[in-house]
Amino acid sequence: MAYEVKNARLVAWVDEIAGLCQPEAVHWCDGSREEYDRLMAQMVDSGMAEPLQQRRHSHLFRSDPSDVARVEARTYISTTSQDDAGPTNNWVAPDELKKTMLALYDGCMKGRTLYVIPFSMGPIGSPMAKIGVELTDSPYVVCNMHIMTRVGADVVAELGPDGEFVPCLHSIGAPLEPGVADVKWPCAPMEQKYISHFPEENLIWSYGSGYGGNALLGKKCFALRIASAMAHREGWMAEHMLILRLISPEGKRYHIAAAFPSACGKTNLAMIQPTLPGWRAETLGDDIAWMKIGPDGRLYAINPEAGFFGVAPGTSYGSNPVAMDTVRENVIFTNCALTDEGDIWWEGMGVPAPRHAIDWKGRDWTPDRGEPAAHPNARFTAPAQQCPSISPDWEAPQGVPIDIFVFGGRRAGMVPLVTEAFDWDHGVFLGATASSETTAANIGAVGNLRRDPFAMQPFCGYNMADYFGHWLAMGDRLGPNAPRIFYVNWFRKSPEGKWLWPGYGENSRVLKWMCARIEGKVGAERTPIGLLPRVGDLDLSGLQLAPENLVELLRVDSAMWQAEVPDIERHFSQFGDRLPPRMAAQVDQLAARLRESQPVAQA
Repeated sequence: MAYEVKNARLVAWVDEIAGLCQPEAVHWCDGSREEYDRLMAQMVDSGMAEPLQQRRHSHLFRSDPSDVARVEARTYISTTSQDDAGPTNNWVAPDELKKTMLALYDGCMKGRTLYVIPFSMGPIGSPMAKIGVELTDSPYVVCNMHIMTRVGADVVAELGPDGEFVPCLHSIGAPLEPGVADVKWPCAPMEQKYISHFPEENLIWSYGSGYGGNALLGKKCFALRIASAMAHREGWMAEHMLILRLISPEGKRYHIAAAFPSACGKTNLAMIQPTLPGWRAETLGDDIAWMKIGPDGRLYAINPEAGFFGVAPGTSYGSNPVAMDTVRENVIFTNCALTDEGDIWWEGMGVPAPRHAIDWKGRDWTPDRGEPAAHPNARFTAPAQQCPSISPDWEAPQGVPIDIFVFGGRRAGMVPLVTEAFDWDHGVFLGATASSETTAANIGAVGNLRRDPFAMQPFCGYNMADYFGHWLAMGDRLGPNAPRIFYVNWFRKSPEGKWLWPGYGENSRVLKWMCARIEGKVGAERTPIGLLPRVGDLDLSGLQLAPENLVELLRVDSAMWQAEVPDIERHFSQFGDRLPPRMAAQVDQLAARLRESQPVAQA
C-alpha cells in the first residue's frame, strides 16, 4: 500500500469482504498513471483490451453479448418497507436480498485480485462532495473509475480516521480456478446479475456484470440512486442532469441544468457549440448534477463526476464535434468496431463505413453484413479535463448557480419544441410526466413510449411520489430564487416522418429564448400546456427553416393532449395516496385548460 489508511471502519470492511470473497490478493488503488498503465497492460496481455494504433493511450474492449447495458430488471432498491422503494423500483427485502447475494459473493473472487478504490464524487474537499470506496475484482472497472472519479491517496486523506464513506461492493461473479484460462470478458449469467442498493444503509452491492452502469458504482448507483435518497434526507438534490454555462454576447452567464433520458441528447447539449453569433457555451457536466441551496438562497450545482461515459453511435463531427475532439486520446472504448488501420468506428460517426472491420463481437464485418458493427450502446470513457469546451469552473468546490431547469424526451409528435412552465409546481408536473421513446441505453424494446419522470425512473433511490414531493419542498425553500423550468422536444417529426428541427448547435436558439424569458426581454403565448414562443420570438436569423415547420413545431393540438390526460392519470395512479396533492391538482388544472381551449392570450 502506497499510503496510510487511518479509517478503522474502512480497514475492517476490506478485511471482511476479502474473507468473504477470497481473492488471491488485495490491492489498494492510488489513482496514479503508473497504476492505470500497469493494469491496462495486464488486460492487453490477457486479450481483454486492444491498444488502438491511431489513438494515443486508448484501448478497445468487447463485452460479453449478455453484458452490454444497464439491466433494469436486475436492479433493486432494498428498503425495510416496500412502500419506501415505491412502484417504479424493483424491491426485495434487505434480509432476503443479502442472503442471496452473500451466497454468490462466497469465494467469488478466487484466483483474482480485490482492488480497493477510494473515490470522491465531486472535487476533493468540496462541501458538496461525497466519498465512496468500491471493492472490485475487475481491472476494467479500476481503469474506468480512474477516469470517472477522483481516486487515490488524497481521498483517503480527506476521509481521515472517522469520515463517512459509501461502501460499494462489486464482483464480476466469475471465480478463476487454478489452471483454468480466463475469458476476455468474465461475467455471470443474466439470472445471477444483481445491482442492489440499500439506501437506509448507504450501501451498494453489485454482482455479475462488468458493464459500466452496473459496475462503475460511483456512477448511477452512488451518484443517483443512493445520493437521491441521501439528498431527500439531507435537503439537497441529486439529479440525472447535464450542467451547461451559456454566455451571451454581452458576457452575461446563464447556468442551465437539463434532464433527458439516456441517449436522448444530454451529452450533445452539454457540449453544444452555439450557432448564434457571439454566444458561447462551456461544459460543466454531461450526466449528473448535485445541487444545494447556497448562502444567498440560490441553488448551486456541481458535477460529481470527473469524466464522460458517453454513447458512441451517432456521435460525429456533425452532431457533437466537441465530443469527437474529447475522444482523440486517453480513452477507453467499449463495444465499438475496430478498423484494419487500428482505429475505432461506429454507426453515425460521420465517416464512410470501413470496407472491413472487426465488429463488437470480435467477428469479421463488412457493410453488407446487415447488422451494426458497433453495439448501439457502445461507449467511450474520457477525462472531462480534456474536453475542449470544459468550463474553467467545472471543479469549483462551491458549484455554479442554476438559472434554468430543462426537461425533455424523445417524442415524434404532439410535444412542442419548447414550453415554459407557468410556475414551479407546473414545472415539477412537466418533469413528473416526462415521456420518451426508449433507446438502446436500457435493455428492452426500442421505440416504446414510457414515462420517465425527471429522466430519473431508473435512478430514483426511493418512492418516486416522495421524490416529487421533495422537488415541491425544494421549490418552497427556494421561493423567488427558484430556477425557471422549461420542457423541450428536439425530436418532433412531420406527418411524413422527417425531422422538423435541425437540433445540435441550433438548439442554442431555444436556449437564447429561455434566457430572454428570465430577463423579461421576450414574450410568450399562453396555451393549455404552458407558455410557448410566439412565431417571431425565436431568433431564427441565418437558419433556413420552412415557416410551416416552425408552425408545426409550436402547434398545440388540444385534442391530442386531451387523449394524453388519461395516460397521465394512470401514471400518477400507481403512487396511490403517496402522490402529493399538488401533483394531482396539476392534472385537474391541465384537463380544465384543455376543455376550455380558450383562444390564446399574450403572457
